Amino acid sequence: MATATAAPATTPAPVTSRRLAGKIALITGGNSGIGLATAELFLRAGARVAITGRDATTLESAAAELGELAAPQDLIALRGDVTVPAELDHVMSEVRRTFGRLDILFVNAGIGQFLPIAEATEEHFDRIFDTNVKGAYFTIQKALPLLTRGASIILNSSIAGLLGMPNNSVYAASKAALRSFARTLSADLVDRGIRVNVISPGPVTTPIFGRLGLSPEALDEFATRVRQDVPLRRFGDPHEIAHAAVFLASDESTFFLGAELVADGGLSQL
Repeated sequence: MATATAAPATTPAPVTSRRLAGKIALITGGNSGIGLATAELFLRAGARVAITGRDATTLESAAAELGELAAPQDLIALRGDVTVPAELDHVMSEVRRTFGRLDILFVNAGIGQFLPIAEATEEHFDRIFDTNVKGAYFTIQKALPLLTRGASIILNSSIAGLLGMPNNSVYAASKAALRSFARTLSADLVDRGIRVNVISPGPVTTPIFGRLGLSPEALDEFATRVRQDVPLRRFGDPHEIAHAAVFLASDESTFFLGAELVADGGLSQL
C-alpha cells in the first residue's frame, strides 16, 4: 500500500514499560506487517520472542531489524509454513530447545484474496482455509505441550468476519472461524488456565494489500474508498494493533477470556 494512503494521524507511542518481562512469546507470520510490529513491541516490553515466516528473505530482514532491540538469546527467527505439519513440528521443537516453554502465542499468520462467489475456485477456498483456519488450529494444538499455566493465546482475525462485504465470502468465513475458536478453545483450555482471545483489525497498512493483484491506480482507488468509509478517515498502523496484542499478552488482561478486541477506527461500529 502506498505510503500516502496509509499514514496514520499520529505515530503510536512505543512500549516503554516491561509489561512482558520474563515471558516467552511465539508469533507466526512475524516477518512483516502486524506480526513484525508485535514482535517489536513484545521485545520492548521485555519478552523473549520467536517469529516465523514462510519467506526466507523477509524473515531474514525482520530478524535483522528486531536484532537491534534484542540480545541474541532473546530472539529467534524460524522459517515455517503453518500449512505444513512437519514445519510446525520443527518450529515447536526449536522453541522448546531455545526457550523451553511458551507463555504467549500470537496466531497471526494469514493470507487474503478476494473474489466474488461466481469466480471462486476450490483452490482459492482451500488456500485461504488451509492457512487462516487449519494452520491456526494446528499451530495451537502443536504449541499446547509448551504452553504454561496462565498462558495467553491471541488470534488475529478481522472485522471482515463481522461484516457482509462483497467479494469477501471465503476470507470473511475464515476470519469468523478464528472468532469462534477464541470461544471454543477457551472452553477447552480454561482448566489449564490458558486464555484465548482475538483481535479483529479493520483496514491496516500491511503488505497484504500489495498482494491483491491490483494496479497502482486500482490500489489508490481502493485506499480512497476505505478512508471514506472509516470514521477516523485513515488506515490503521500495525503498531496500533500490536499494542492490543501486548495488552492481551500481559497480566493486565487476566480477566479476558474468549473476548474480541475490535480495532477498526470505528468502521464496524458507527
